[in-house]
Amino acid sequence: MTVINAKPYLKTVYEQDYLLWLETTSEQLRTGQLENLDIENLLEEIESMARKEKVALESNLEVLLMHLLKYQYQVNKRTPSWRYTIDEHRSRILKAIKVSPSLKPHLKQVFDECYQEGRRKAAIETGLNIVTFPTESPFNQEQTLNPDFLPE
Repeated sequence: MTVINAKPYLKTVYEQDYLLWLETTSEQLRTGQLENLDIENLLEEIESMARKEKVALESNLEVLLMHLLKYQYQVNKRTPSWRYTIDEHRSRILKAIKVSPSLKPHLKQVFDECYQEGRRKAAIETGLNIVTFPTESPFNQEQTLNPDFLPE
């Protein structure tokens, strides 16, 4: 692969051909051509990747909490798909934390906020009034992530 040594060219490539920009940047990093890197866009991409990891964790936590609430408050409507969803989103969170342990403090930081969103979504999905669900999570973080925990 031929690496172009012009920063203005790379900024244009970033806007017009993202894959080519990625390949060129990767090659420049691999061959030590650091002076030619499009640092501004590279930093933006790295920061974006970190945000995506956090957003994915939050999204999975919201879904998990919503289904735990549904499972606890709609006993007669429990289905295997609810248990599957609980297991799937728990698994996604645990894998994310295993790969990136620095996500664990973020999970603690956003747990209450995610619970509020999960509570709101549970009310919408079940048709139950939101006041049916406690304003504070009835599940602690350990229970929420415990593969053997189901609210009864």
